[in-house]
Amino acid sequence: MEALKVIGQEKIGKFKFTGIEGGFGEGKKAMLVRDIALIHGKQLRQINEAITNNIKRFKEGIDIIDLLNRSDRFRNFAKENGLIGSNRTQHVYLLSERGYAKLLKIMDDDKAWDIYDELVDNYFNMRIAIKKNQPALVSQERLKIMKDNSATRKANMLYKIAMATESNSSKQALLAKAAETITGEMTIPVMKIKYYSAGEVGKKLGISAQKVGRMANKLGLKANQPGQNKYGRWANSKSQYSDKEVPQWLYTDAGMKAVKKEVEK
Repeated sequence: MEALKVIGQEKIGKFKFTGIEGGFGEGKKAMLVRDIALIHGKQLRQINEAITNNIKRFKEGIDIIDLLNRSDRFRNFAKENGLIGSNRTQHVYLLSERGYAKLLKIMDDDKAWDIYDELVDNYFNMRIAIKKNQPALVSQERLKIMKDNSATRKANMLYKIAMATESNSSKQALLAKAAETITGEMTIPVMKIKYYSAGEVGKKLGISAQKVGRMANKLGLKANQPGQNKYGRWANSKSQYSDKEVPQWLYTDAGMKAVKKEVEK
C-alpha cells in the first residue's frame, strides 16, 4: 500500500474536508469517514456502525483502510494528524472512491448520490500539480469532459453495485436507476415490493409477532443491519414502549413464505 499523506484542506462547493492521498495506490485520493459524515449531515457513529455492520462488503486495502489496524504506519498517521478522538476510539476508517460508492449503496438516498457526483468530479478525479508551488488547476475543457462523463460514471458504478447485489429486487432497482441516469427515463420496469411487519405476518399465519421473530432468527432470514435481502429489509420505527426509534425487520412475500413453511412443519 502507498504511504498516506495529507494534501491539505479541500473545499468543493460548500464542503470542506481533509484531502488525503495514498493508501489505495499512488496518486489516488481517499476520504476520512469522519469528513464523509459531516458532508452528509450524519453522525460519525451512524456511519461507522453502517460500515461495521456491512464490513464484509468492503475489501481491505481496496475499498477501506482502518487506520487503527495492526499497522504501526497507519496508527502513527492517525495519531500525528489528530484522528483518534479518545482511548475508546475503535475505528478510524478511510475510504477510496470505490469504498465511498459502496457506502452510498448502504445510505441509499438521492442527496447522497448528488454529493457523490460533486466529490468524484472535483476531488477524486483531480490530481495535484507536478510543479512545486503551482496550484492544482483543471482546464475548462477538462471540466466539461468531467461534467459530461458524470452520468456515465454514475451509471457504471450503479451497474457494478447491482451485479454484486444478492437481492434480485435491489438489483433490478439499481439497474433501473443506472438506465435512468443515462436516458432520463426509467427503461427497466421495477417491481414494487410489499413489506409486512412481524405483526402482519403473524396475523396472516395465526401466530404471534414474537413467534414470527423467533422463527426468522432460527431460519437466519434477517440480513445484517441495516441491510436487506430477498426475505425482507431493516427499517426504523417507533417503539410501542417509548418515542425512540428501534430497528424493525420487515418481511417480503418470500420471508412470509419461509416462516409459513416452518409453521407448517
